[in-house]
Amino acid sequence: MAAAWRGGLIVDLKTIIQTAISPALALLPAKMDSAAGRIQLLTTGLQESLFLHRRQLVGKPPRPIGPAKSFWQGEQGGGLVHGVRVHPATRDLAARLYRARGVPADDAAIWDAIEFDDVLAGGLARLLLWSDPRPLPVRGDEEGAWALYIRTWRPGAYARGTPDERADLRAKWAVNYAAAMKEVGHAGAA
Repeated sequence: MAAAWRGGLIVDLKTIIQTAISPALALLPAKMDSAAGRIQLLTTGLQESLFLHRRQLVGKPPRPIGPAKSFWQGEQGGGLVHGVRVHPATRDLAARLYRARGVPADDAAIWDAIEFDDVLAGGLARLLLWSDPRPLPVRGDEEGAWALYIRTWRPGAYARGTPDERADLRAKWAVNYAAAMKEVGHAGAA
C-alpha cells in the first residue's frame, strides 16, 4: 500500500482507489480504465486536495470556503462540472453518471453532489481527462501527465504563479506522481 505524506497526514491511496476510482471507472466504458488513467486520477487528486479537502481552501489561515469542491476540486462553471456535461466527447457518458448517482444534469446540482459523492467526482474527473484531444500519457510519462493536468485542470495557482511558485507546484506533482505510480504498480493494474 502506498501512502502520500503531507503535513503530518497519511493519505491511503488504496482506499481512494477502492471507494472512489474503481467504482467510478466501473460506470464508464472499460477502455477508460487503465493504469495510466488511474495514475493520472490519483496524482491529480493529490495535487488538488491531498484527498483530504472536499472544498477549496482559501485565505489566511486557509478555510474550506473556495469555489471548488470534491477531491478533484471542480468549480461550478469549470471543466469538471460544466465542461464534461456539455462537451461532445463526454456529455452522453456524463449523463449516464448523473443517472447512476441520482443527480440531476444541472451544474448547481452536480457541483453540490461532487463535494461528498467521490464516485461521481472521480468519474467526472476521468471524463475531463477523456475530453482532452491528445492521447492519455503512458504510464511513467510524468512530464506528459503534468502537461495533461495543466491543459485540463488549468490550475489558477500555476497560471498566476511566480516562477518559484510554478516550480514548487511542478515539484509537488513529481512527488504525487511517484506515490500514484507506486500504488498503481502495487495494485497490479494493467
